[in-house]
Amino acid sequence: MGKEQNPRRVAENEAFAKIKMLRTSPQKLNLVAQLIRGKKVDKALSDLTFSHKRIAGDVKKCLQSAIANAENNHGLDVDNLVVAEAWVGKNLVMKRGRPRARGRYGKIMKPFSEITIKVRQVEEQA
Repeated sequence: MGKEQNPRRVAENEAFAKIKMLRTSPQKLNLVAQLIRGKKVDKALSDLTFSHKRIAGDVKKCLQSAIANAENNHGLDVDNLVVAEAWVGKNLVMKRGRPRARGRYGKIMKPFSEITIKVRQVEEQA
């Protein structure tokens, strides 16, 4: 009598996490996402920990959430996880401005973005 279970959006050996409304531009966020694509999760976590980019802390939080989803919700082995995909999208843009000389108006755009990280379990190589 209960609700039918939703079909999985990813494969059986994958899990993902998404964070929306990150207060940075997608271009800057993509620089950090490129840093972790294709790496093992422990190496990606250490790279994010020692990165000097301000947004790296939020990306690290998203990666930890994806790892926890893989372990707790899908029963995957944490030691064999790699960052399969990490993609960035744009979100809303707050539009602000300042009065400028000769009656003009200077636009100030304050962009938001979102990141999705997908982790995949790979078999160990002998």
